[in-house]
Amino acid sequence: MQLPAVLGRRSLLRAGSLVLLLGTQQIARGAQVLAVRLWPANDYTRVTVESDGALKTRHFMIDNPPRLVVDIEGIDLLPSLRELVGKLSPDDPNIAGIRAAQNAPEVVRLVIDLKQPIAPQVFQLDPVAAYRYRLVMDLYPTNPPDPLEQLIAQRLRELDAASERAAALLGIETARTGSAVPDASHDDPLGALIAERENGRPAVAAAPPEAGKTAAASSTPARPATAGKRPTTAARQTDRLIIVALDAGHGGEDPGAIGPGGTREKDVVLAIARRLRDRINATRVNGHAMRAYMTRDGDYFVPLRVRVDKAQRVQADLFISIHADAFYTPRPQGASVYALSTRGATSAAAQWMANKENDSDLVGGLNVRAQDATVQRALLDMSTTAQIKDSLQFGNALLGEVGRVGRLHKPRVEQANFAVLRAPDIPSVLVETAFISNPDEEKRLRNPAYQAELAEALLRGIVNYFSQNPPLARSRQV
Repeated sequence: MQLPAVLGRRSLLRAGSLVLLLGTQQIARGAQVLAVRLWPANDYTRVTVESDGALKTRHFMIDNPPRLVVDIEGIDLLPSLRELVGKLSPDDPNIAGIRAAQNAPEVVRLVIDLKQPIAPQVFQLDPVAAYRYRLVMDLYPTNPPDPLEQLIAQRLRELDAASERAAALLGIETARTGSAVPDASHDDPLGALIAERENGRPAVAAAPPEAGKTAAASSTPARPATAGKRPTTAARQTDRLIIVALDAGHGGEDPGAIGPGGTREKDVVLAIARRLRDRINATRVNGHAMRAYMTRDGDYFVPLRVRVDKAQRVQADLFISIHADAFYTPRPQGASVYALSTRGATSAAAQWMANKENDSDLVGGLNVRAQDATVQRALLDMSTTAQIKDSLQFGNALLGEVGRVGRLHKPRVEQANFAVLRAPDIPSVLVETAFISNPDEEKRLRNPAYQAELAEALLRGIVNYFSQNPPLARSRQV
């Protein structure tokens, strides 16, 4: 009677050993790669490896030519990792090539060939929203592009085209009548800024003071524009370029809200922002030219604090963050406009919205360890009362015009502590164009005609605001 019991115990021990062996093999296999993604942009390129478990990695840089080496332990070279090579675009501004190989048993080596010197950030993110664990490789150029110089380069390209057209017209007119036509390239609203960059010192154009204020009461008296290497452009001292920062919400790893038909917020708001940009660039207000600056002009993630920093670097006169609202049920609809509040939200809905939008950094994937503590503290400083007052006035100007093309969700400008509105020196608003979670409004947001209507409405709001609040002379160096 004891023999079967002994055999039974032996069978259990053998089964237990088999389970332990299988478990050891499973642990050795490590995490499984679920997806790989590439997000190229001029600002930086992001490489993401998503897995069902945390990955152990080490990385180092190699010079001549520059390349980043990342060793990922506990995985084998799976087809999904090889997909990274196929995802690389030839016009990626930062990556020249990607190679993946089995460097050692259960160690995969990624070698990223770089087009320019890079300061990499390699970090891991815990699961959030629809994502599992993410290994993120952010490749930042050591000499990043200057946003103001990008604006200037864009304007110079337009001037070159205008000069060619003027030269052609001049030749035709001279041949026909013997008299010349004016050179269209002389009309350059960026002349003062161009002269400033070429001479290495600020050149501020004269501008009318705010209504009800004398020049002495403004922040800093206007200074004459400094003559530069382009006399025809710097001579336009009466021009005061108005810069409007357009912030298309979400992007890259952060899709924003997704409608019932699969429409992604990040896509529709970028389309609206681009339409608004084109209209701003073709508009003058009280004799002043306007120029739009996009905090992102492609499908990539931009941290909230970086969006604010970009607007400040180009000395933006206004900041508009464009979004598409969403709720748990499909019923809510209509547009809303929000301004900053540092003393609590004006409603529970506004607070909920601010919390949702402020979580974009978590979904998009922010390397918290790499944040500049000084910048972080600066963004948390109390904004001035004047900035909030101006933001509310600007928000009302937009709300009135947006209400002409669609339903309003709230009849007044709401307030809450939105991280993206914390520029203490720029009137800033966040516009929820419609509810993407509402099937009818989702269809409208996808419609190019409706996007154009929204862009026109926002432009009218901008023009109305500046008609009542002429821009002051710039008081800060670029």
